[in-house]
Amino acid sequence: MSPAEQVEELLKRAQNGFEVGEPVLDRLRTALMHQTELRSYRQRNDDRRPLRCNTYRHIFLLADGSSLLLYELEHDTGPQERFLYELYTHEDPLDAAERRVHDRIGGGGIGPGSEAEELPAWLAEELLLAMGPTRPRREYVSEASPDHARRLLRRAENADGPGEVVRELLQGALGHHIALITKPRRRGAGRDATWCRFYEHAFLLEGGGEVSLWELEHNMTADGRLVCEVYLDEAEAEVAADRHARAQGVEL
Repeated sequence: MSPAEQVEELLKRAQNGFEVGEPVLDRLRTALMHQTELRSYRQRNDDRRPLRCNTYRHIFLLADGSSLLLYELEHDTGPQERFLYELYTHEDPLDAAERRVHDRIGGGGIGPGSEAEELPAWLAEELLLAMGPTRPRREYVSEASPDHARRLLRRAENADGPGEVVRELLQGALGHHIALITKPRRRGAGRDATWCRFYEHAFLLEGGGEVSLWELEHNMTADGRLVCEVYLDEAEAEVAADRHARAQGVEL
């Protein structure tokens, strides 16, 4: 399913899809990649029927290299035994919706409102480890690859990124491929507001050579602002992520 088809599927099943603004939808429909991850869950089995509430984070990578999030709330607390879906573009209305649904579920069960606020640390880690690092097969896009390289490097905020030699080399790129790299990370108990993602931007050069730039997108800043950093080496990007995490007291 393409990212555009995924957006339409989310809108079709959402009760409140009309609340997602057209400017956001226009950007989402041009997305190059999509990934879904479980953000939180709640379940109660000691009632007439199980009551469940799952929240998913849908990550869309856009053509300009930025990303957009859609939060999907899935629950079966309605009068019928079927899942209902709600979509949100920001966390504040999502939190209010989760509280409403959790009130319907009541006390007990597992998930937020019981002993842990989010996924148990051991479960989150095992799920991520089970996914493992992925390296999708590269399918190079030949449209505006030098422009993509320029935009990526212009957006980078780290001073120790690729130098001018790499910039000049990529101006002759014949194609590019973007991949979201799944890297297992440890999450502590409680609400996890840390955003940390790795992307590989691979460029095809004349003669068949390849160069990869590693993008680190995170909000481990003093003000929680989402920033982009670009490195020529994957290990350097991982070291930078660990450094930012330690500075903020976050365990990756």
